[in-house]
Amino acid sequence: MPHDGLVHVALFASGIVAGVLNVLAGGGSFLTLPLLILMGLPATTANGTNRVGILFQNVGAVWSFRRHGLVETRSIITAAIPATVGAILGTLAALWIDDEAFKRILAFLMIAVTLWTLWDPLRPRSGASGPRPESRAGLVAAGFFLAGIYGGFVQAGVGFMLLAVTTLAGHDLVRGNALKVSCVLVFTPISLAIFHWNGQVAWLPGLVLGSGTILGGLLGVKLAVLKGHRWLKVFVTITVVVLALKLWFSS
Repeated sequence: MPHDGLVHVALFASGIVAGVLNVLAGGGSFLTLPLLILMGLPATTANGTNRVGILFQNVGAVWSFRRHGLVETRSIITAAIPATVGAILGTLAALWIDDEAFKRILAFLMIAVTLWTLWDPLRPRSGASGPRPESRAGLVAAGFFLAGIYGGFVQAGVGFMLLAVTTLAGHDLVRGNALKVSCVLVFTPISLAIFHWNGQVAWLPGLVLGSGTILGGLLGVKLAVLKGHRWLKVFVTITVVVLALKLWFSS
């Protein structure tokens, strides 16, 4: 992978955008992960390297959410335990699959998750009803476990899954976002360590990407609290679809 100034600028800029998106809902890795692959990293190494940016971003985001009084320790423990177990399994699966298959899976997920978010499954729907949050404990735990598997495997788009689970658990979107980034902050270092142990992390591009995501994460918290994030949807949708098509046809 070339380490010239232009590549670093692109990684830093994409990190800022990804950090904002990941805090607001999710999907930022649909920008950074294919970018790392298209810049020359093997798919598995790009997958591991992307976790450096995720880690930096969530450190900043959790710190900022805590300043706003939105981080609840009990909720984090309840979410993080099943999610971390799942993330370990997902990470091991990601190391097992070959690069070409991973690129095809990633391209498919980029399109599928983007179409899902255009439907906006997290918005309140009139007449919706269901069991009280406290009666859903088993379902919520299973949801965090499955989200952890997905996050360990590919990370990209796991924020949408975690927000769906936090909504099921009875949290509003702002507190759900705080719980989501806290949960990811718990399992990401473990996933990153497994990738590093297997020689699948390129630290220089990862650190450049991470310096952008930490700024984006801080900005994303401000937008999440103000609920001013919808203007990003069209830009992100177009960008993700273009990158997905390029990734698919370059496989």
